[in-house]
Parts: sequence; C-alpha cells; structure tokens
Amino acid sequence: MAESDDASDSILPEPIRSVTPLTGPHPDAEMDVIGWGIFLGLMLLLVPLLPFIIVVWLISKLVEALTPS
Repeated sequence: MAESDDASDSILPEPIRSVTPLTGPHPDAEMDVIGWGIFLGLMLLLVPLLPFIIVVWLISKLVEALTPS
C-alpha cells in the first residue's frame, strides 16, 4: 500500500502544449526605454541631494570617531 501512495505522489501531470511557436531571445526596446527613464528619473532626484548625503555621512563618521566606545 505504501508503494501505491509513493507512486501517486510522484506522478506529474502532462505538460500543456501550446500552439504558438517559442520565440528565441530578442531585444526588448520598450523595456529598455522604461528602464532608462526610471534610471534618469532617479538620477535627477539623487544628484541634487548628493552633497547633503555626503555632509550627513561625514558628520556621522566624525561623531563616531570622537565618541569613546
């Protein structure tokens, strides 16, 4: 009886066959445009904030160096 339980658990259903042909790798220009747009948008937001981020980072390192541990 244990053999029949193991056999029923390990049988996978037949894969579904598709009538559309598989496509190979191809360039996806639309997704490239979206990716570049997101990247440029982030750069427009982060580049002006970069000096403030550097100042806060330097102050935190200075405070960390001056406080006794």
